[in-house]
Amino acid sequence: MPGIVRLMPLLSIHFMTITNDLMPKLRLIGLTLFALSVSAVVHAEETRYVSDELNTWVRSGPGDNYRLAGTVTAGEAVTLLQTNDATQYGQVRDSNGRTAWIPLKELTSEPSFKTRVPDLESQVKTLTDKLTNIDTTWNQRTADMQKKVAESDGVINGLKDQNQKLKNELIVAQKKVSAANLQLDDKQRTIIMQWFMYGGGVLGVGLILGLVLPRLVPSRKRKDRWMN
Repeated sequence: MPGIVRLMPLLSIHFMTITNDLMPKLRLIGLTLFALSVSAVVHAEETRYVSDELNTWVRSGPGDNYRLAGTVTAGEAVTLLQTNDATQYGQVRDSNGRTAWIPLKELTSEPSFKTRVPDLESQVKTLTDKLTNIDTTWNQRTADMQKKVAESDGVINGLKDQNQKLKNELIVAQKKVSAANLQLDDKQRTIIMQWFMYGGGVLGVGLILGLVLPRLVPSRKRKDRWMN
């Protein structure tokens, strides 16, 4: 027991020495952890897209001094959980539920080219289908217009033919009227000539009778007188 009592002061001095040596280290570790906890800003979960690099490495912590934890697919959509402004790293969660840290420069808020290509192809296909429909509709309308024009041309040609036929019939009718007028004029002239001939004959007969009768009547009276 006396030996232990004599060792107690020595043990106390040694413990104090060890404590004095550890305290700065513990303070440094505490300050480091505090700095990391302060600099790591927690965000509401946001969607980010990995850049289009062939391989993007992720790490187990927010810095280049942490071990590599694998890669993420170029253009993959990930969920941003938090960021570290001091190291410019962000903690992300991929589609498989894996969490890791990635440089913020490797993230973008816009969909990557790999993600946009299918959308662009879909938009191109939609526009192509619309143009095809417009072209088909336009061709159908053009065909309908051409059909209507052809029908109109047929109607116009039919009207022209009918008009020409009526003109020809009119010419024939006019010729017939002219011929009828000529025949009427000839008949009128014939009738007039006949009337002239009849009138002349009657006049001639009257003249003859007028000349002959006076000579015949007196001669009979004279004979009667001589007989008496």
